[in-house]
Amino acid sequence: MPVRVQTEDFDLGAEIAALRAGDPCVGAVATFLGTVRDANPDLGDGEVRELVLEHYPGMTEKSLEAICAEARGRWDLLDILVIHRVGPLRPTDQIVLVAVTSAHRGEAFAACEFVMDYLKTRAPFWKKERTPDGERWVEARDSDDSAADRWAS
Repeated sequence: MPVRVQTEDFDLGAEIAALRAGDPCVGAVATFLGTVRDANPDLGDGEVRELVLEHYPGMTEKSLEAICAEARGRWDLLDILVIHRVGPLRPTDQIVLVAVTSAHRGEAFAACEFVMDYLKTRAPFWKKERTPDGERWVEARDSDDSAADRWAS
């Protein structure tokens, strides 16, 4: 199961094409693409000029692999791809791609959402926003925890 943490951008179409790779068993591909916004609702209308993502190398990849393995244990999936960027990013830049293939759409949708919900709450990433007023670390949101909690078995 491909998991990549990288500074460089990725080609969404090429990544999905490679994931499918002409596999005739694939009946569904569900994806989530996260991008950098130019504002943070927690700041009111505060402008975000740059988002810096940091991670714990090695531990982050293992955490993402464990999340993907858990998704595979819950649903009948063909493949999962997670790409997460780190380093400085600007508004409109791609941050994260989660793509899931399966024979049926329901499993692909559920697994994609599960992976993203757990990634937001369990993977060791830290975000710092740079605004006209300075820098600040982005704190975890209760809504992210609630989204992940609904998957508890």
